[in-house]
Amino acid sequence: MIFIKIVRNILNLLDDINQRKIIDLISLKLKEKAVIFDVGAHHGETIKKFNKKLSIKKIYSFEASPVNFRILLKNINKFNSSKFEIYNFALGEKLSNSFINQTIESSSSTINKLNKKSRYYFRKLKVLKIKDKDQYYKRIPIKIITLDKFIEEKKISYIDLLKIDTEGYEFKVIKGLDQNHNIIRFIYFEHHYDDMIIKDYKFNDINKLLKLYGFKMILKSKMIFRKSFEYVYENTKYKKKEY
Repeated sequence: MIFIKIVRNILNLLDDINQRKIIDLISLKLKEKAVIFDVGAHHGETIKKFNKKLSIKKIYSFEASPVNFRILLKNINKFNSSKFEIYNFALGEKLSNSFINQTIESSSSTINKLNKKSRYYFRKLKVLKIKDKDQYYKRIPIKIITLDKFIEEKKISYIDLLKIDTEGYEFKVIKGLDQNHNIIRFIYFEHHYDDMIIKDYKFNDINKLLKLYGFKMILKSKMIFRKSFEYVYENTKYKKKEY
C-alpha cells in the first residue's frame, strides 16, 4: 500500500505541474473576472488552482459520482464563498439516466464501459494488488443533462472557460452544446489514447466538431507517463448571449 501511495503521489505531482502551466497560459488571456464551468470536478483539485490563479466571478462545478461529490462538497465548503455552485449530475449529449463506474482510484471513475482485456487495465490491477478484475469498480446510477439545458435554465450569457475531465466522456459533453457553443471563450479538456476506456469516438471527431463551432487549438500538452493529452481551444466566434 505504501508503494501504491508513492506512485499515486508522483503521478499527481506531475499532473499538477502540467496543469499549472496550462492554467498560467489561460490566466494571461483572461484579464477580467471569469465565469468557469468545471465538468468532472472530482474532489475540487482544479477549482483550487482556478481560485488561486484566476480572478473568479463564478465557478459552476459538476461531479457525476455521488462518492466523489461528497468529498467535493466538503472541500468547497472550506472556501465559504458564494462564487461556487456545485451539482451532482453528469453533463452529456442528451437527457438520460445512466451509470458511472466508480473506480477504487476515484479519479478514473467513468460513465464509459471499461475494457477488462486492456493491458492498461491489468497493469492497474497489478499496481493496486487487486486479484478480481471486477473489484476495481462498482456501478452507481446517475442523472445526465446537457450543457444547453443548464445554460438556458440558468440564463448564462457567457462562459470564459469550459474545463472537461470526464474520463473518456468529453465528446458527449461537447455534443450537448449544440445551441450555445458561441458563448464559450476557451475549452480545456483531456483526451485518453489508451484502450482501458471504451469510446465510440476518436480525438479527430472532437477536433472536427470544435472546428465546425469556430474553435482553434492553441495548446497541446502530453501528460507525463500517461497515454493522454490535454488540449486548449479558443473560440474565434465568441459572442455573449442576451436574454
